Amino acid sequence: MAVKIRLSRVGKKKAPFYRIVAVDSRKKRDGAYLENLGTYDGLKGVILNLDLDRVDYWISQGAIVSDTVKKLVKMQNQSAAQKSVGDKSKVKVKKEKTPKKSVETKKTETKKEAEKKEVVKETVKKDV
Repeated sequence: MAVKIRLSRVGKKKAPFYRIVAVDSRKKRDGAYLENLGTYDGLKGVILNLDLDRVDYWISQGAIVSDTVKKLVKMQNQSAAQKSVGDKSKVKVKKEKTPKKSVETKKTETKKEAEKKEVVKETVKKDV
């Protein structure tokens, strides 16, 4: 018995939804399957779940993988690798809180800045 890992359509008309299944190659596309390995939403292009361990098991037993399922497994492996790398690289760092400035200090700072700008303008006018 030749086993294939392929997609089996279960969605309604114009709303494709697929199961990723291990199936006897002589069975129909949507016929009886040996094992359900995952699901794929064709409309959104999202793999909802995929059991990579079982996919590897079936491949080790000699199952032939369809081209579409190869692409989906590759996508799943890449996203899993990114998640594992992302988790390690993201280190939570606590930021020290700076004391908030009161409204009065903000007003005085803005007044001082305005005075400095005026002084700079006057010196520029004298130089020209």
